[in-house]
Amino acid sequence: MRIKELSERAGVSPRLLRYYEEQGLLTPRRTENGYRDYDEPLVERVDQIRSLLGAGLTTEIIRDVLPCLAEAANSQYPAEDFVDRVRQERDRMARRLDELAKNLKAIDDYLAAVDASGQHGRDQR
Repeated sequence: MRIKELSERAGVSPRLLRYYEEQGLLTPRRTENGYRDYDEPLVERVDQIRSLLGAGLTTEIIRDVLPCLAEAANSQYPAEDFVDRVRQERDRMARRLDELAKNLKAIDDYLAAVDASGQHGRDQR
């Protein structure tokens, strides 16, 4: 499929797909006239990339992790130093989740206090 079709099916812009390619996250085939040609599995791969980016991983880590995700079913894991890098990223994400949970609780506490005081919805003149 061409870049426009992948873009529509994956829900991302063609520009973003080209960026993923520049970062080594996608590798489309090229036709004789130079057009990008994407295989069907790349629709799912784009979703996976977006999920990993949303989780806070860098494109560098994602570039290294994506092949491992496919190989995980075959238990073919990379070198120890790479596993350590992934573990560090996982720990960083866990810390970030803890911080987000604290912020969410603070916002919930604030909204509960506002609701209890009856101040919301009133004209605040």
